[in-house]
Amino acid sequence: MEPAETRSSVGPSVSLIASGRARVVRVLRAVPIRWRILSIAALNSAVVIVLAALIWNGAKVLGTAWDDVRQVRESDKVLALLESETSRLQNLIHRYINQPSPELFAEILLLREAVLGTLTTRASTDPMLSGSAEELERVTVRFLDGFGELRSLQATIAKTYDEEVLGPARDIAGLYSVIEGATGHRDAQIWPSLGKSREAFTAMLVAANSYYLSLAPASAEDARRNTETIEKTIPVMSELADNDLQRLALQRLSARTAALREGFSKLTGQLTNRTELLRNTIDASQAETIAAIDGLSVKMRQHEQKAQATFDRTLSDISRRVLSIAVIFLGIILSAGVLIALSIRLPLQQIMASMRAITIGDYDRKVQGTEARDEVGSMARAVEIFRQNAIAKRKTEDELRNAKEKAESALLELNAAQRNLIDAERLAALGGLVAGVAHEVNNPIGISLTVASSFARRAEMFEAMLKSPEGGLRRSQLEEFVRSSRDASEQLVANLQRAGELIQSFKQVAVDRSHAERRTFMLGEATDQIITSLKPVLKRAAITLAVDVPEGLPIDGYPGSYGQILTNLFLNAVNHAFADGRAGTISITARPRGADDIEIIFADNGAGMTPDVQRQAFDPFFTTRRNEGGTGLGLHIVYNLVTQQLGGRMMLESRVGQGTTFRITMPRVAKGGAETAIGDGTTQWPNRTMSST
Repeated sequence: MEPAETRSSVGPSVSLIASGRARVVRVLRAVPIRWRILSIAALNSAVVIVLAALIWNGAKVLGTAWDDVRQVRESDKVLALLESETSRLQNLIHRYINQPSPELFAEILLLREAVLGTLTTRASTDPMLSGSAEELERVTVRFLDGFGELRSLQATIAKTYDEEVLGPARDIAGLYSVIEGATGHRDAQIWPSLGKSREAFTAMLVAANSYYLSLAPASAEDARRNTETIEKTIPVMSELADNDLQRLALQRLSARTAALREGFSKLTGQLTNRTELLRNTIDASQAETIAAIDGLSVKMRQHEQKAQATFDRTLSDISRRVLSIAVIFLGIILSAGVLIALSIRLPLQQIMASMRAITIGDYDRKVQGTEARDEVGSMARAVEIFRQNAIAKRKTEDELRNAKEKAESALLELNAAQRNLIDAERLAALGGLVAGVAHEVNNPIGISLTVASSFARRAEMFEAMLKSPEGGLRRSQLEEFVRSSRDASEQLVANLQRAGELIQSFKQVAVDRSHAERRTFMLGEATDQIITSLKPVLKRAAITLAVDVPEGLPIDGYPGSYGQILTNLFLNAVNHAFADGRAGTISITARPRGADDIEIIFADNGAGMTPDVQRQAFDPFFTTRRNEGGTGLGLHIVYNLVTQQLGGRMMLESRVGQGTTFRITMPRVAKGGAETAIGDGTTQWPNRTMSST
């Protein structure tokens, strides 16, 4: 027991605290509860007003800084556009110089107008660039005007090349023909020198064309050297000429060669001038434009950094002030909230007791204090309404039962959607078949087209040799043409026969899949057609296929369903047994089993299945590859087709890492009907057998 002195000292302290709390509650209860709550709202409003004033004041500074940053970025976009357009224009000018064309010229003019438009409509009106737009426009206009000079020079070069290089060259070619025609036979003394001179002329033309197109110095030197060779051979041929026509042609050849040399020299100078103009006017002006743009970009970066610093500093000040004011007002609001809570908690204890009674199911106990006219009385009346709502819960349970009936209706609609999904899965393999066969047929047809094109070119060459005025057709050329014609025809026949076989196989399998018609078919022939349609899938996987189906096994049933079964089993093996490109073997064998049945074994040496997977393998929508797009309907459809439409049985044997075997016992005469091919998605399997041994 505590000493009497201790009890006497603690008692007064507790009573003082309780009496002080009671006085506070009495004072606050003199104020209506709504005004107490409104006082908290007033404090919150004061916080909002003060914070809004701070934020509004800082927002003006932030807005100004952000406008500067945004304007700098807009100016950067204009500069980037100018840089991109001038660089593209420079590239187009270089392309036009190397390969002039009306299309390139038109594109250059359009881009030129775009550059000038950017300078006059955007750069000149941009507040950040307006002070520097004149200098930028000056160097850009100089760059654009240089193209006019360059184009004029290009026209002169083209004229020089055509008239003073190609013109004499055409004359020289004609003179060589005259000299050859005036030479009676190929044993003439002039013939070796003439051949050397003509070879030099041909080499000179090739080098001149190469220099004109590529400006390679080696090509120019080669052209000059061959021109000198032509000039050196002319005196030799003049001494060996044996008639006046040859001498006259050689004199003319000497004059035209000199003209060719002078024209090529003039062309070389003009091309050099073009290179200098391109470098000093186009490239240099474009470089000045880029330098001006870079200078402006540096200024933009400095202005942006300054604006960003102002933005960051202002944002930091606003954050600090907002935090300080929020802490002060938070203390005030918390103190006021505690006092108001004390003024409300004690009067509410009676109401809480009534609420506990309601929660334990005592709905018959009426809430006390509902007759009071103050706020606490209003709350008591609200609790009474809550009690009435609890009584109404029983009525809600009735409504829940109605909702359950609606849910069952929704389940029926879900089953209908399940049947539609099964139908779509059954047709998915046919879509893959179409794509695969189209790819396979494309190969032999493409090869046939290539062979036919090559054969056409050889025929044209053979016709040209027949019509050649220089001599008759040699026997070796005729034999070569006959041999190539025979090879081409053999390749065409082989590839077109291959395409025909693929198309015929696809037609039969597609017809069987798209029409659930019952007919008599040979099991071996149907299997071969299905395997042919699956070869595109086989080529994409490292899988070896072994088929052992004997001939002479007639089936009175549904070939389309049989094709669907093999296709689903094959695709299931590719996607699961040999996932991620794993190599392996798939075997398909068929044997008679008694007088009425046939046993078909589909086996692979792939990954195999665990016992849990085997137990659910034929369940609808069960799949081990849900995240990779699997629907879980492939084996479910196979099982329905075997057991319902064909009237057979199906067994599954598998071990992890040792492969999977499906054994299908199928009657020679199908027992099911066409209407059972689809199923309703709720199939039961009383005869399904699985084994892991």
